[in-house]
Amino acid sequence: MKLYRTSTYEQKKSKFIAYYYDIDDVNEVADILAILKDEHKKARHIPYAYKVGTAIKKCDDGEPSGTAGNPLLNVIMHKNLDHILIVVVRYFGGVKLGTGGLTRAYSHAASALFQEEL
Repeated sequence: MKLYRTSTYEQKKSKFIAYYYDIDDVNEVADILAILKDEHKKARHIPYAYKVGTAIKKCDDGEPSGTAGNPLLNVIMHKNLDHILIVVVRYFGGVKLGTGGLTRAYSHAASALFQEEL
């Protein structure tokens, strides 16, 4: 696993920290999530999405269905990426964003990882 880059996005006092990892195997995902959960103990949600060959998975981690994992996976698929894991750590800021707001926030956080292509 290799942390490729990270970005931070804030929306209505909620903080979204996005991580992009190059991974060789889906077994690496659990280790990465464990590390992030340990580093961000006060985070409310840590959704993710990955694609490794034909293995594709998304997780909303307690957010309303489809508002977190789907936007992350959409970024992966739109950019035609493989062997990638995107994780977004969310710190709740006290203001509910609604399903549309959450979807936009997660999509923006993941897309920001690719704004400055190397």
